Amino acid sequence: MQVFGVDIGGSGVKGAPVDLETGILVTKRARIPTPRPSTPDAVVDVVVDLVHGSGWKGPVGVTVPSVVRDGVTYSAANIDHAWIGTDAGALFERRIGAPVTVVNDADAAGMAEARFGAGKGVVGAVMLLTFGTGIGSAIVHNGVLLPNTEFGHLEFRGTTAEEYAAARLVEDNDISLKKWTRRVTRLLAYFEDIFSPDLIIMGGGISKRFEKFGSRITTRAPLVPALLRNQAGIVGAAMVAAEQGGHDG
Repeated sequence: MQVFGVDIGGSGVKGAPVDLETGILVTKRARIPTPRPSTPDAVVDVVVDLVHGSGWKGPVGVTVPSVVRDGVTYSAANIDHAWIGTDAGALFERRIGAPVTVVNDADAAGMAEARFGAGKGVVGAVMLLTFGTGIGSAIVHNGVLLPNTEFGHLEFRGTTAEEYAAARLVEDNDISLKKWTRRVTRLLAYFEDIFSPDLIIMGGGISKRFEKFGSRITTRAPLVPALLRNQAGIVGAAMVAAEQGGHDG
């Protein structure tokens, strides 16, 4: 079975049809810069261009950096605040002319990594954390997703988890990589005290450098880098669309 997956990010909107037997993109991934401002109508225009431009006619899965319930987006991380309270599922379906399922971006990546990536075959709780501008999160237990966890917004050491340990702190040269890894170690210890995952997967752009810093981060559960990288959101969006059908989010 094939489903078209779309991953909406702060800088780019990416999409491709996905073979759900293998988790492999059927065609080369297409990418269009995220519009500024990233209002619902502007972003939907881009998604329509991606989907229709590929000639795709079937169901579509779309990730949004937002809490999603029944296709409605209830928050806005790195996208325009006009998304808050928008029935995104209905909006996408009306414009694309096909069944559309909307899902939180980190949830999509977590599902993809659990089935096809670093969490494949792991029994128990798999925790995915994406370190980038903020910190995205997903927990998948034996293939079942706990949606909209948003661990990056938890209070930690007088601030939020993502203000304390987002990868942008390193990328913007606010702190050194060595200091960042110490912060991540403290944060993961806190998460483990609460959730006791069986595996922790580190995603986000900085995970490409995992070999340089991974050994400095101490955890009780195994800690591994994400395998699907920037394809995880696309694959996960397609997976959720195939499982849920329609815009139930």
